Amino acid sequence: MTEHPEPLDVATLQRRLAEFAAARNWQPFHTPKNLVAALSVEASELVEIFQWLTPEESARVMDDPETAHRVTDEVADVLAYLLQLCEVLGIDPLTALDAKIDRNERRFPAP
Repeated sequence: MTEHPEPLDVATLQRRLAEFAAARNWQPFHTPKNLVAALSVEASELVEIFQWLTPEESARVMDDPETAHRVTDEVADVLAYLLQLCEVLGIDPLTALDAKIDRNERRFPAP
């Protein structure tokens, strides 16, 4: 794990992902279409871990260190592709989520 002199935040992670891709000349492949496809694949790999588990087993998935590691890696992959997609499309993911929660609160008021 790399030591970080600055706190982790979305912008820092997006910059690190962009630097990683640039160092490997991957930017031409990081089109919205390709990033969405990669995001879907990684989300499916996360689903695969849970696919045949009972609800009770799925609630305990992090109890097994090997499975917990797999889940954590897939969550990281999903987030990485989502952050890269947001960067390419100019979407601030935190602002988008905040606005979506606002809309959902209006759409589904608490009883």
